[in-house]
Amino acid sequence: MIKKILILAALWLPACFANAQDFMLGELHIAQPWSMELPPNAPTVAAYFVIHNGGKTADHLLSVDSPIAGLAQLHEHSMQGALMKMQQVQTVEIPAESQATFAPMGYHVMLLELKDKSKLVDGQHFPLTLHFEKAGDVTVEVAVQKQAPDDTAQHNH
Repeated sequence: MIKKILILAALWLPACFANAQDFMLGELHIAQPWSMELPPNAPTVAAYFVIHNGGKTADHLLSVDSPIAGLAQLHEHSMQGALMKMQQVQTVEIPAESQATFAPMGYHVMLLELKDKSKLVDGQHFPLTLHFEKAGDVTVEVAVQKQAPDDTAQHNH
């Protein structure tokens, strides 16, 4: 009986991860990087994901880059008086045993000076390299979608 359960689990487990778009770097887990399909005349595009830090110390996302853009920046939306404003930030802290969420109306990656718009249509993917202060660098594949995932989290940091 146990042998059958183990065989079933061994066959089932890869299927659970077949569609997962998660990436690991040390204690950091980058979950489901995604971006919206680019309208034909849009000069920029944003990328989103969640960074989980399972470690005992905080880390910082220092920068990002992608071959599809000449420039990539870390941004956040914040309320300034009665207005919602987008502004560039130098780093984003990923607290110990917590997470930083990159989502619409919160932290996000802005890709500017786009070079290859062919990768920004539904069903395509593009690479995005994240540079962390302690953990180092990791390249993730960003899935381009027509609409935001159903479980898109609100701004959380």
